[in-house]
Amino acid sequence: MIRRAVLVLLVCCALPAFARAAPLALLTAADVPALLKPPARGERIIALWSLDCAYCEPNLAALARLQRAHPKQTELVLVATDGPGQHAAVAARIKEMGMAAYPARLYAEPAPQHINYLIDPDWGGETPRTLVIRANGTRTAISGELTAEQLKRIGP
Repeated sequence: MIRRAVLVLLVCCALPAFARAAPLALLTAADVPALLKPPARGERIIALWSLDCAYCEPNLAALARLQRAHPKQTELVLVATDGPGQHAAVAARIKEMGMAAYPARLYAEPAPQHINYLIDPDWGGETPRTLVIRANGTRTAISGELTAEQLKRIGP
């Protein structure tokens, strides 16, 4: 009986170690078309952010709340515009923000302009940037801190 209790306790303590966190993958120019492809249903929200952005964390938190409110219709993908040399710092920040369960990408190129242009030719590279891609192919792009009204328009 005691052995069984100890085993159950060990398993319960080990479960967090087995929780699946989405790995931080590099985003190359060749990956961008798949990222921008409209989802089969609902919408994909691409949250572009950087380590040195003051408004990015509140935006990411708001987008995560929106995704949790509509989990079947909304996919949230985090894309850090920092270069590959910042991999460890970006991964740590994602974990600190409690966002490790979301798919996350990091620019594979040290200079962001090329991937910025591929993601949105009209984008100047400012962060935060929110790109919403709907199943019907329509897109909405918003730069800066999201307002309550903008969040309402983003949601399904």
